[in-house]
Amino acid sequence: MFPNNLKNKLAQKQPLFIGEDTAFRFAVLIPLVQVEGQWHILFEVRSFAMRNQPGDISFPGGRIDKSDPTPMDAALRETYEELGIDPKTVNVIGQLSAYVASSSFVVYPFVATIDYSQIKQSYNIEEVEEVFTIPIQWLLDYEPYMHKVSFDAIPSDDFPFDKIMNGSNYQFRTRAMEEWFYDYGKYTIWGLTARILKHLIEMLK
Repeated sequence: MFPNNLKNKLAQKQPLFIGEDTAFRFAVLIPLVQVEGQWHILFEVRSFAMRNQPGDISFPGGRIDKSDPTPMDAALRETYEELGIDPKTVNVIGQLSAYVASSSFVVYPFVATIDYSQIKQSYNIEEVEEVFTIPIQWLLDYEPYMHKVSFDAIPSDDFPFDKIMNGSNYQFRTRAMEEWFYDYGKYTIWGLTARILKHLIEMLK
């Protein structure tokens, strides 16, 4: 009885990873636009007045609200709020693999074509300092560079060392994260945006 019941449970749709239901969930849109007959990817420079990551380069997007039926709806809503693009005019091509930064943070990227002419004067200056585009062919030819960032595990003061082998001498593993960089003129794309961009470009290659 128990194995059959468990089998039925496992046959149902499962979360992408353990902890997805309680994680901070974000969705972004990777906008493809045509500029002088060539396909480009559009990026935002976050407003310098923003509390979080001012001046960083990003894709339009943000946290998924409870009112968003799906991650894609969240990406479209955020794109409208930031760039003024009507979701009805956005042609979603597909979804990339989710970026799972940790068990408490996940980003769902979507790729879509939009009309660049609608954006130039309509973006939300409270959130977006400026927008710019990079030709896809340039990205295909460019070799991004990488630096590593290491993170040490620091247990809380009340961590129960008496419950684990070796106690306070336990050797927690240091985690290293790769940070990729794209330099395009005066712009440097790095962090989450660069990681998602790199995945897309490698797929195109």
